[in-house]
Amino acid sequence: MDRPATIETPRLFEPHPNLSDQINSHVIQSEIQGGIHLRDLRPGAVLEVQTCRRWYTIVNQGGGDAWISGHPEFCPDPVLVKIHGSTWGGSMLKEQFIGRGMHLEFRHPGFLPITTSRILEVREKS
Repeated sequence: MDRPATIETPRLFEPHPNLSDQINSHVIQSEIQGGIHLRDLRPGAVLEVQTCRRWYTIVNQGGGDAWISGHPEFCPDPVLVKIHGSTWGGSMLKEQFIGRGMHLEFRHPGFLPITTSRILEVREKS
């Protein structure tokens, strides 16, 4: 007996009535531009992140911890940091997410939280 194929549709963000139009718009834009959730990566996964100013290499350690390198002052050599997530430039944060069009925010052991320039590309290195 033939069964009809079922197609799973992805669950998309629905604008929340208690959030401003600007915040809802940012969340929708992040869904369109895409990115990587650290919680979806295995420990040891390597990411290449291109911002407007630099290229970073991030090695996921799990739980938001990662080795990061690529900034001549803050991390010329790999430094263990806590990845907070990505922001649109304000105080709202998409936790443990590295998203195109957003700014990566991480806690460096020797500095205040660091926020990068806008992310142009993020990909897992194979």
